[in-house]
Amino acid sequence: MTAVVDPPRPGQAAVAAPSRPVTRNRRRSNRREALLFGALILPNLAAILVFSYYPTIYNVVLSFMDWDMVAAAPEWIGLANYQDLFTSDDFYTVLGNTAIFTGVAVVGSLAGGLAIGQLLSQRLKFSGFTRTMAFAPHMLPGAAVGILWLFMFDPTYGLSRWFFGLFGLTSPSWTTTSDWSIWAITIAYTWQRLGFVAIIYYTAIQDLPRDVYEAAELDGARGFGLFWSITRPLLSPVTFFLTVTGIISAAQAFDIIATLTGGGPGNSSATLTWMVYEEAFQRFDVGTSAAAATVLFLVLLGVTIVQTRTAGRQVHYS
Repeated sequence: MTAVVDPPRPGQAAVAAPSRPVTRNRRRSNRREALLFGALILPNLAAILVFSYYPTIYNVVLSFMDWDMVAAAPEWIGLANYQDLFTSDDFYTVLGNTAIFTGVAVVGSLAGGLAIGQLLSQRLKFSGFTRTMAFAPHMLPGAAVGILWLFMFDPTYGLSRWFFGLFGLTSPSWTTTSDWSIWAITIAYTWQRLGFVAIIYYTAIQDLPRDVYEAAELDGARGFGLFWSITRPLLSPVTFFLTVTGIISAAQAFDIIATLTGGGPGNSSATLTWMVYEEAFQRFDVGTSAAAATVLFLVLLGVTIVQTRTAGRQVHYS
């Protein structure tokens, strides 16, 4: 027998209809959707656990071991690897190199990329070709970029010799002297990332709200003042994204260092990433390599947490 609910009379509050019981078909549909969700998410979850979290955890375990990849099994030595690391002057030299390389590369690519992105957003001839050429270095492998800059930095017949010759100066030996090697890898890496940052800024500038600019222009804002007061704050979410990804990417750079300087002369251009490789595959000290990798992981984790906590200060707009 079907219950009939009378419509509410004028002045009478509407009575809520009784909720429909969940039918068997509905329960089957929910079960199928749950199984489908599990089937889709499980391979990705398994891949993340196996290829990301497990190597990270195993690396931390190895940092407390002594192993040369020849012995049958690693030997537990506690904090000895960290003690050797933090009492070594070479480690602090590597930390300083990493800070210089990462800081200059991120700031340089942000400043240069914003300037190029702003220029590309203007209506100029051959703008499509220019955008392609600006993005092209980012498509090159790091090893190819290193070889390219190896020729450009050559003090005998490279582009560096011609440039310094314009001012009557002699080109420095970029890749073979400890005073210039860190700047050689920094310049090459910044050049490679510049196109990517410029394209991201260019795309973001195209999507900025035009009504804000029209209101600012009515108030008399022009030129650099318009850029500094309107464009720069509106681009802060993009700048935040590029800063986080830039720091992580620069701290993990390897191929440009390998092809340009090999971390030398000495350890003048060695970063933490290069130290991880050198300790493991040249000195066969897996424990020290794992300890350096753990320090790099903790530094990047700390930087990311600080940046995420300050993300609320960015400008948000729809």
